[in-house]
Amino acid sequence: MGATIQTGLRDYLRLLASGKVREIYELDDTKLLFVATDRISAYDIVMKNAIDQKGAILTQLSDFWFNLLQSRMPGLRTHYISLGLPLTLQERLPPDMVEQLRLRTMVVKRLRVLPIESIVRGFITGSAWSSYQKDGTVCGIPLPSGLKESQKLQRPLWTPSTKAELGSKDENISPEQAAKIIGKEYADQIKALSLNIYEEASAYALERGIIIADTKFEFGLDESASPAAVVLLDEVLTPDSSRFWNVGTYQIGRGQESYDKQYLRDWLAQSGLKGKQGVEMPTDISTNTLERYKEAYYVLVGKVWDMATSEAPRS
Repeated sequence: MGATIQTGLRDYLRLLASGKVREIYELDDTKLLFVATDRISAYDIVMKNAIDQKGAILTQLSDFWFNLLQSRMPGLRTHYISLGLPLTLQERLPPDMVEQLRLRTMVVKRLRVLPIESIVRGFITGSAWSSYQKDGTVCGIPLPSGLKESQKLQRPLWTPSTKAELGSKDENISPEQAAKIIGKEYADQIKALSLNIYEEASAYALERGIIIADTKFEFGLDESASPAAVVLLDEVLTPDSSRFWNVGTYQIGRGQESYDKQYLRDWLAQSGLKGKQGVEMPTDISTNTLERYKEAYYVLVGKVWDMATSEAPRS
């Protein structure tokens, strides 16, 4: 069938938003349909071509994490309702579109999104390492001197960022700036939730041979609750939103072997294409990136990824 760059669902449902990877459609006043395409971005730029199966892996892995986290953290609220297309929608769609969307859709609650990205860093790498090298801080938070690249931090850091529109770049901000944007009460709740989720997920992943170096969460508000409740949104703990490192090859003082899109970022940087628009990935780069996503799925879920035989949607 080939990579899914666009879905064609806008002929059947109202499109509310189209981001770097996801399309969000209105099902009714209380529910949305999240669709993960095979688009991929790096350095906030969407590549010209896509990676076949990627969106399905992201959706299935998010489904896995939502269920695991809610079983381990009973008080955690998420927007997740069910995996797959609602039967009433399937009946309206052509069979080939149903097959295209089979593993890449989730039904979720319709909530107000809080306009920050919630990033947790357990290790110093990426933009955090660059910032630390300049002035010894990460998002305005002073860190001890003498840290080395990829070193584990004494305790995980909450380092929020702005939530950019498509075509713009997220910008790291301080916790104090985040509080000004969404209010101190919600910022404090998001920080606590993010750190707790990170610790729970990191412990699980480490047992299976993966270090979660850092990850990004998004949150919204369920305003039907009294008081309004903070809710975990979007995808969660995928190779698109996290850095997954191999425990077996981890070594302080250098970059790490990873199961995420760092491979693509490295190729862009080495090729002088970082931040450039209209970049088309060569076949070997897209294939090798996909293999890293498959490996992350296998290690975390415990099953070999197979698009043809993967579990059918449950909704």
